[in-house]
Amino acid sequence: MALKIDATTCTACSACEPECPNTAIRAKGGTYIIKEDKCTECEGQFDEPQCIAVCPVDDCITFI
Repeated sequence: MALKIDATTCTACSACEPECPNTAIRAKGGTYIIKEDKCTECEGQFDEPQCIAVCPVDDCITFI
């Protein structure tokens, strides 16, 4: 599985990008996106996805 950033609620604060252990998050078009092929939901590395843990906007990053 992977995660998705909702472009309509993303504030482009960049908090999520440095927290991703797989470098799956990058800026694109004034918001951030998650590359599905690189996202592991932090399984085996952390108890929860780190991008969700640091995102200041509720429900901006969701499971797809």
